[in-house]
Amino acid sequence: MDLTILYRGPLSSCDYDCPYCPFAKRRDSREQLRADRAALERFTAWAAAQTGDRISVLFTPWGEGLVRSWYRRALVELARLPHIHRVAIQTNISSRTGWLAEAGEAGREKIALWCTYHPGQTPFERFLTKCEELAALGIRHSVGVVGLDGHLDEARRLRAALPDEVYLWVNAAEGHTYSDEEADRWTAIDPLFPYSRYPHRSAGLPCRTGESVISVDGEGTVRRCHFVPAELGSLYDGSYRRALGPRACPLAVCDCHIGYVHLETLPLYDVFAGGVLERIPASPLPLPASPLPFPASSLPSRTGRA
Repeated sequence: MDLTILYRGPLSSCDYDCPYCPFAKRRDSREQLRADRAALERFTAWAAAQTGDRISVLFTPWGEGLVRSWYRRALVELARLPHIHRVAIQTNISSRTGWLAEAGEAGREKIALWCTYHPGQTPFERFLTKCEELAALGIRHSVGVVGLDGHLDEARRLRAALPDEVYLWVNAAEGHTYSDEEADRWTAIDPLFPYSRYPHRSAGLPCRTGESVISVDGEGTVRRCHFVPAELGSLYDGSYRRALGPRACPLAVCDCHIGYVHLETLPLYDVFAGGVLERIPASPLPLPASPLPFPASSLPSRTGRA
């Protein structure tokens, strides 16, 4: 089996206090942290044992994972395994980066980071230095920002400072409708911003989630993705395998990249060929077709983003 897993354990604490994030400066209790660590170690042990499969993992914690030693250790341990194709995580890269060297050269080729820059939460120079450290270590990474008006100048500054080969993505802000003029400003930074600008119609359309892509929580409950609550079974008793297969999306729209990237009606597996999990496009950057097939006037507003 060639399986992509989106793992989200109970961790929900973060060291940043972004005003647009419900988990800003939230603290987990010691008991909650112990539970998250135990859940992650159980998942890592399971993944290590699946030697007959080819597995890719994206950790999508609600909080910041890399400030916790067990997430850093999980990435290193999984990257060393021959049947693990890719292991990636969404992060603000506020923590040190030297631990990545522990994965060895072969392991570092499998590790990838999806890095978000939060202006006002960390000095620009410090964030840029972290990106330079990742590049020096040979770690694949993408960098991005939330498309808020107050972030525009910093996003432009970041794009100018990053090497051309580092993709800078822009996430449309939750609850924000972009005029064409606003969208053009963000598209000048991220040519793929038109894919994020509007939610995507998904009801009844084929999606890879539930077939070759699954979502797993800290209890081991398997769902097709983070946004569809219906359960497919348990990861740990293997019952989820019987439920895998082609299926249409039951939701009206999909408005988060980690969801709609798997829609078969969008060309994003080609756009991000070789870098779907870490949000790194193929090179040269494939641009969206024009016009894109999702007019703003006919789509609901965004309800949430991961």
